[in-house]
Amino acid sequence: MNNDIILAIITSTLRLSVPVMLAAVGCSFSTRAGVTAFGCEGMMAAGAIFAVIGSDFTGSKWIGVLLAVLAGMLVSSLHAVLHVKYKVNATLSGMSVNLLGAALGALALKLVWKVSGMSPEVAAFSKIAATPSLSWMARIPVIGYVLGEQSLFFLITIVVVIVGWVFLYKTTFGLRMRMVGENPVAANTVGINTVRYKYMGVLVCGLLSGLAGAFLSLVGMNRYIMGMTAGRGYVAMVINNLGASNPIGSALSALFFGFFDCLQFVFQGVRTPSQILMMLPYVFTLIICVGNTKRSKGPAGVGQHFDS
Repeated sequence: MNNDIILAIITSTLRLSVPVMLAAVGCSFSTRAGVTAFGCEGMMAAGAIFAVIGSDFTGSKWIGVLLAVLAGMLVSSLHAVLHVKYKVNATLSGMSVNLLGAALGALALKLVWKVSGMSPEVAAFSKIAATPSLSWMARIPVIGYVLGEQSLFFLITIVVVIVGWVFLYKTTFGLRMRMVGENPVAANTVGINTVRYKYMGVLVCGLLSGLAGAFLSLVGMNRYIMGMTAGRGYVAMVINNLGASNPIGSALSALFFGFFDCLQFVFQGVRTPSQILMMLPYVFTLIICVGNTKRSKGPAGVGQHFDS
């Protein structure tokens, strides 16, 4: 295979993995805290639209990222309140959040820009090679080209994965969160505030899903487009399951999705219906999910409450 094609595949795989990877790591926190992260799609959609609103009105992409994170956390808090406080089934509360996220995008387009379908272009993030403070990375031997084609979000994602793993597996707080997810009754018995840790896990999921949404609109498209999440929130749940609710495992599994997602761009000149290429990542994710069902089990206490 031509070296240029290999570089293109590696570069695209890393870039397209970023949003799913961020959301999947968020799912790891929610799942480890004992709450099914079924609302990722809505959290991601809310982050995508508010990132564009913030960037458009202030001219600052960083304000857009901040609004995206806050929107993701706000939407996730609804999921947490419904499931943790009112004991609503996590699938139902998550689906309500997903519907809300999709509705927010359509409503914002009408109210803010008086349009439907897509927003105007806004200030967005450029590639690392085109960013003055980071352009030196593009000159690193061997990996310079691949790094140069990524955005700052790629570096942020690496930090998120590492910090997420350290928090869950190397800190007291992480140990307590995992205990809440495994056995909330036992955790409550030894004095752990299970409600607090469940809220914390879901809010972190909302934060990272909102950040993933900001990537889609401020890096991938430079605007908001209806349906731009394209089911990535649901895929993140599957990716998290494949990665055993471990941030590093989820990150590696996200690369699998990114690889098949990039094939539609690599082979776009081949005489194959575009719809088939577009569905490849979802089909293969589903196949791997089905094949991994017996070996991949989440925490035993997911969906349980300390007073149930």
